[in-house]
Amino acid sequence: MTINLTTLPSGLRIITDQVPEMDSLAVGVWCDVGTRHEDLAHNGVAHMVEHMMFNGTPTRTSQEIAETIENVGGQMNAYTSREITAYYIHLLKEDLNLGLDILADMIQRPTFPDQELEKERGVILQEIGMTNDTPDDVVFDYYQATAYPGQALGAPILGTADIVANMDKKTLFDYVRRFYTPSKLVISAAGNLSHDEIVKQAEKLFTDLPEDVNGSYEPARYVGGQIRTEKDLEQTHIVLGFQGISREDPSFFAATLAAMIMGGGMSSRLFQEVREKRGLVYSVFAAHSGFHDDGQFEIYAGTGPDKLPELMPVLCDEIRRMESEHVTDKELARAKAQVKAGILMGRESMMGRTNRQAKYLLNYQKKLDIAELIGQIDAITPDDIRNISQKIFTGTPTLSALGPLGALEDFDETQKRLAA
Repeated sequence: MTINLTTLPSGLRIITDQVPEMDSLAVGVWCDVGTRHEDLAHNGVAHMVEHMMFNGTPTRTSQEIAETIENVGGQMNAYTSREITAYYIHLLKEDLNLGLDILADMIQRPTFPDQELEKERGVILQEIGMTNDTPDDVVFDYYQATAYPGQALGAPILGTADIVANMDKKTLFDYVRRFYTPSKLVISAAGNLSHDEIVKQAEKLFTDLPEDVNGSYEPARYVGGQIRTEKDLEQTHIVLGFQGISREDPSFFAATLAAMIMGGGMSSRLFQEVREKRGLVYSVFAAHSGFHDDGQFEIYAGTGPDKLPELMPVLCDEIRRMESEHVTDKELARAKAQVKAGILMGRESMMGRTNRQAKYLLNYQKKLDIAELIGQIDAITPDDIRNISQKIFTGTPTLSALGPLGALEDFDETQKRLAA
């Protein structure tokens, strides 16, 4: 593995992973900013900025940006999360400089034309409408808002329709000037490339970034509780969760493995007990995700409303099992194999490599070391799983429920089951 890292005098970091046998490479700009960095009055600005970055610079229209990349067979995309925004291109190795030039132009010199802003506003409003029509997505937004009420960390990534409909150009520019600064940006690339050449191009192209300013944000403040939304649906969608572990906590990977054992695949406890043995759900899973200063452990189940009286006690029983019993060596070995395979298989994709190393650098302020990462996972013991389960599951729960809810037990009853 040949991962190299260079920090320019401006604070801009360049990280690369050279894979000489490839004909292609992936390159992008990762920004240490997302939904949780917004003011609540401007919820959705991070996502709208991501959309608008593709919509023109002083020298390129939105169509020219798209055609320039696709004329050489490249593919371009972006995403916004709660803590990171990313813009990336997959293209042939000989087109690296073209890709970097496009990225530099977009990131540093967006124009946010009025006509494009109105068009993109309509696109995002449609996206919000589609999400609202997807109950197994929106139930997680409701969950997040209940776990972190009144905070940007609890706000929807897409924003709300009312705010997006009135978002003005000044708000977008102010956001970019505040957060798209050198110390918050990482240029990441993987594939058939030269690290020195990318550093050279970055020094030449990324010279118009705004100065670093205070980009602080509100610390996470987990509250928990419940939100129940009655809706005429075929299924009831449930998310039952707890405050998890920050990705910077030494026990972060123990929590990740606990989620894998509990609901990470078809062999997991939840899938086997809830779906295979009892037939109570079509879909059930558990997941753990970490933020900079907090985390979330979530259990999702989608079920027919007539199954709710049996489902909730079973979910609570499985949670208590994680607290009271040691996982078996076989379960832990399988969970470790799944997590490690996900990491290693992701390295078969240049885009996967580029994304992981950029996020790792933003999260941990150091180069990704695969051997070190695998070693951390291998070192986790059954005692670690039990200890982290007891820490997580004795906390205040959050319940989000959407659909026909007449047969769903009171939240107080669920809490009593969890505390039994």
